[in-house]
Formats: sequence, C-alpha cells, structure tokens
Amino acid sequence: MSEHEWKTGITKIEPNKISVRGYPVDKLMGAVTFSQAIYLVLKGELPSPEVGRLLDAVFVSSIDHGAGPPSVLAARTVASTGSELNACVAGGILAISRYHGGAIENGMKMFQKIAERMERDAIDAGKAAGSVLQEMKSRGERASGFGHRIHTKDPRTSRLFNLARELGLAGKHVDIAETVEKTLAEALGKKLPINVDGAIAALLCDLGFPAEVGNAFFIIPRTAGLVAHIREENTRMKPMRKIHPTESVYDGPEDREL
Repeated sequence: MSEHEWKTGITKIEPNKISVRGYPVDKLMGAVTFSQAIYLVLKGELPSPEVGRLLDAVFVSSIDHGAGPPSVLAARTVASTGSELNACVAGGILAISRYHGGAIENGMKMFQKIAERMERDAIDAGKAAGSVLQEMKSRGERASGFGHRIHTKDPRTSRLFNLARELGLAGKHVDIAETVEKTLAEALGKKLPINVDGAIAALLCDLGFPAEVGNAFFIIPRTAGLVAHIREENTRMKPMRKIHPTESVYDGPEDREL
C-alpha cells in the first residue's frame, strides 16, 4: 500500500461489477427496499424485515410537512429565481439545521445520556430523566423532540411507536422518551407531546444508530418533498415572487383511504 492509498469499506467498483457492503448491487435491486439499502450502507449489514418495515415508516413520516417549513421556503425561493434543480434542493437542505430538522440528533444524545445515567447510578428512568433535564435547564438547553407549533398530539408519533411495539422493536429508549414526556409535563404544568423527531430519535437509539447520523433520517426523506415543492413552484407559480410562509392554500386531493 502506497502512502497515497486510503481505504473505504462501503462500495467496491470493478469492471462490470458493483458491490455494496459486499452485496452485488444488481442482486439487491428488486430484492430489498430503499430503506433496507440505506440501513446496509450505514451499518454494513442488511436489516431484518421488521427493521426494514419500521425504517420505511420512519422515512414516510418525514417526507413532507407542508409549504411552511424553512427548508421548503428556501427551496421554493431559489426555484423562483430560475435555478437548476440541484441548486434548489441544496438551498432547502442548507436550511435544515439546529432549529429545523436538527432535533433528531439532539434528542438521541439526550435519550442516550439518560440511559447512561440509569446504568451508572442504578436508578429508574424517571429519576434519570429528572436529573438530566434539570442539568439541561441550568444550562439553558431545551429538550429536543418535544412540543410542536401545530400539533398538540403528533399523529406520526403514536403510529411509529405502535408499529415498533407490533414489530418487537420498541426498547428502553422508547420508554425513556415517554418518561421524559411525563417528566416535562409535571415540571411545566402542561404537556409537551413527543413529536415525530423525538419518536424517530428514540427508535434510532433502539436500533443502534449513532446520534451523529440521526438528522440524515430527516434529510433523506425530506429531499423528496423538496423536489415536489420545487417542481410545483416551477410549474404553477410566477418567477421571482415574494413567498409568504402562512399564505399558502391547499388545493390538492381531499382525504382518501388506502
């Protein structure tokens, strides 16, 4: 090995052959879902069918949340200038940060810290959550993954947790998330519901993902939603318009059953 060589263990490229984590990509095609393939590239092994199904639900849960979020407004604004698709998507992705789409990573770190405190001090989730939350409060930090500006009960949270339990995948971090919700309600005198970011954070912890990749589980599905908004902006709206975040009016299909 020369001093200029470096190693990668993700994908091997040879003439007429592409292997992802050791699996020929043409054999994966049609045999695994996109979510299972994402798990494979991130963790190095194929997930069980149950994990794949849960990840499918996670990605669907975050595919879009209307025309108002900053990432959508940014993507549409760039699109209104006549920019190419890649620039529009990049504009939207760059708007995903600490206060928009960043709660998954922070929520994972909080849940993991509570789990570590439980083990270290041999205490239950309630005491550990109370201790960690008090420390966060003293530093002026908020609990990521709780509360929502629109939903008083995020419908995506209950669906994800119920599915995880149905599939036998809900572990201690789901219990910790629900304990934090109760602890916050007692401390604040009002309920801050677990939002979809908090739910995803708990599930990713239970699936063994590192917190540092948590926000990818918002970015990956939301990219598809951004493309839809960019296309709509290009085909329905006038160029260089001033986009107000609260003046959009939905005119798509009414409620439908699967």
